[in-house]
Amino acid sequence: MRMLLGLLMGAMLAGSAAAAEIPAPPVAPVRPVTDTYFGTKVVDPYRWMENRQDPEFLAWARGQNEHARATLAAIPNRGKLLQRIATLDGATTLIRGMQLAPGILVYEKRRPGDDVYKLYVRNVVSNAETLLLDPNIGVEKGKHQSIDYFSLSPDGKLVAVGVSEGGSEESVLRIIDTTTGHTLPERIDRAEYGSPAWSANSKTFFYNRFAKMAPGAPETDKYLNSGLWQHAVGTLVVRDMPILAVGLNPTVSLTPVDSPFMITAPGSGWALAIISHGNSPENTVYLAPLAQVRPVRDQQAQWVKIADVSDAVTNVALHGDDIYLLSHKDAPRYKILRMKAGDPTLANAQTVVPSGNGVIQDFGVAQDALYFRVLDAGVQKMRRLTFKDDKVSDLPKGPTGGIGAFATSPDVTGVFYPVQTWILPQRWIKFDPAESVASDTGLVPGSSLDTSGYQASEVQAKAADGTLVPLSIVAKKGIRLDGTHPTMLTGYGAYGISLTPSFLSGQLALLERGGVIAIAHVRGGGEFGEDWHLAGKQATKPNTYRDLIACAEYLVSKGYTSPARLAIRGGSAGGITVGMAMTERPDLFRVVLSDVGDSNALRAEYETDGDANSLEYGSTKTEAGFKALYAVDALHHVKDGTAYPATLLTTGINDPRVAPWQPGKMAARLQAANTSGRPVLLRVDYDAGHGIGSTRSQRDELQADQIAFMLWQMGVPEFQPAAVPGGPRG
Repeated sequence: MRMLLGLLMGAMLAGSAAAAEIPAPPVAPVRPVTDTYFGTKVVDPYRWMENRQDPEFLAWARGQNEHARATLAAIPNRGKLLQRIATLDGATTLIRGMQLAPGILVYEKRRPGDDVYKLYVRNVVSNAETLLLDPNIGVEKGKHQSIDYFSLSPDGKLVAVGVSEGGSEESVLRIIDTTTGHTLPERIDRAEYGSPAWSANSKTFFYNRFAKMAPGAPETDKYLNSGLWQHAVGTLVVRDMPILAVGLNPTVSLTPVDSPFMITAPGSGWALAIISHGNSPENTVYLAPLAQVRPVRDQQAQWVKIADVSDAVTNVALHGDDIYLLSHKDAPRYKILRMKAGDPTLANAQTVVPSGNGVIQDFGVAQDALYFRVLDAGVQKMRRLTFKDDKVSDLPKGPTGGIGAFATSPDVTGVFYPVQTWILPQRWIKFDPAESVASDTGLVPGSSLDTSGYQASEVQAKAADGTLVPLSIVAKKGIRLDGTHPTMLTGYGAYGISLTPSFLSGQLALLERGGVIAIAHVRGGGEFGEDWHLAGKQATKPNTYRDLIACAEYLVSKGYTSPARLAIRGGSAGGITVGMAMTERPDLFRVVLSDVGDSNALRAEYETDGDANSLEYGSTKTEAGFKALYAVDALHHVKDGTAYPATLLTTGINDPRVAPWQPGKMAARLQAANTSGRPVLLRVDYDAGHGIGSTRSQRDELQADQIAFMLWQMGVPEFQPAAVPGGPRG
């Protein structure tokens, strides 16, 4: 079979100068390991790959990458496609993560021509903008750094920033003076999820820090036993003292997998300790007077628990002596509660925003109101709850679409929020309560791209069990539904995360060629709240890939595409979705794109954040958990002698979330089992991780490889070698 694959690959790329230079993919040794789970034997042929530092695995992965890169580079017009994607993706300015303080805005911005986001401060009176941090100044050539997060002090004079290398997310926290642009000398490592929370005087902050790993400790120890620490600006980091950690404060219960964070707010004398339990969205919440929150060497605060996991609280905020909580308990589409710090009993909390048709996703406190984001019928909108009278209302004339992280401050009235659609680029809107107007801030210049020839449609596909699954379809206006259009169908379905409208930018290159982009809002996501999430979690996880199959069948039945012109794409947890869809229905798809994808669910517990992920997927420690994981383990559903679609799997060697051995195992298994003659490629990025923190050029390269690969395999003439009329073998 491998000889046949090599001959076919050579024929497919005949006529290309690069064809003769394509190295053969190395064959992965098969060393079976048998596990018995509750009476069921499962054979793992590639367990040896699970040590990501193993020289043998690294050499095999490098050989796979060399084969993949050479194959992709040899696709005709792949370079031309990359140039177009880079032009499209670089045509707009993007701003993210805005934070407010009286008189200033701080945000990350990526201008056309920038490869990474940079940090800026803007004076709202003079409108003057100043660069605070370009993370790549002084970085070694061939490598990059990126901003992971930042937190602005209440007085706006300091900002704590987490920066990491190579997409590793291993943040080193630093402090920048916004008035001078000077970076203070202290550096705090192991601050991957730092989430700095400032004290009222802007001179100290609380942050989460990982425990230092012992030499030779297993990778799974990395995210265990993190603690909440306090740092005084201008002092040595070694003098920082812990506030909360396992066994440190008897009033706060913590397990090794838990992560403690702090919430403070200008104008409030209270502090909230948020205990995150792995990847579960439900938190445990404690309350204490801020003045009593001191390092362990002093008298410790007496924390009071105000919400536990069973209370289903996913977000909290402070406004003076009021505490606002977002909960899905008895409210699958969420509700907003308010309690008094003087009476921190959840049973006495008032429901100030009841559950409705839309899903309440997030909220933030401003000086005048609580602003919250709602997902309703596929689009998001902003609403507000005024403090003076508890009136709930939509923002007048506020645009809708996909709304990202918005910005409020207890010291500033109104809200800033970004809006985009599938075919319209980002704008930043400011709502001014004094004028009762939501208007464009002008922070993002108008785009030169003309997208008026495209349209987005929202439809529903009927799943196997009769459930109607939302499906977004983007294409040229007036396309003929003749089944000929190259189509990329994306699915995810995990953690209650919703796929909301986001400007397609570089993917316009596919639409320009008559292609179709579709987004399947499968169960496991949050499009309809917690019920939708639970319908694709653990035992119900198979609904995610079955929903994707239903959406694919809809696209074929309506004439958008055909199996010969259909690609499915999923990233991270979406690797389960596309991997299982492929093994269930290999006949339905021509191409599979699995981007840093989960492929071996049974072994996910043995990744860096395995304990955290088991809350979403299940654990092999229980029979129910084993059955749930085995049912969606794509690796163990690959069958020998099966004709599988062309498959492009990607990974980042620094990925802390989905270990490189997951895509590695899947690539090896498919290469051994596949009889279609279509390529199975493993593409490795050695200056990237999970995609978080990747540069614009890295993202453009990946999009070019994925789109060129799918169009080549679909037989689109522009991407076929001249010596092979008709394109790849059918």
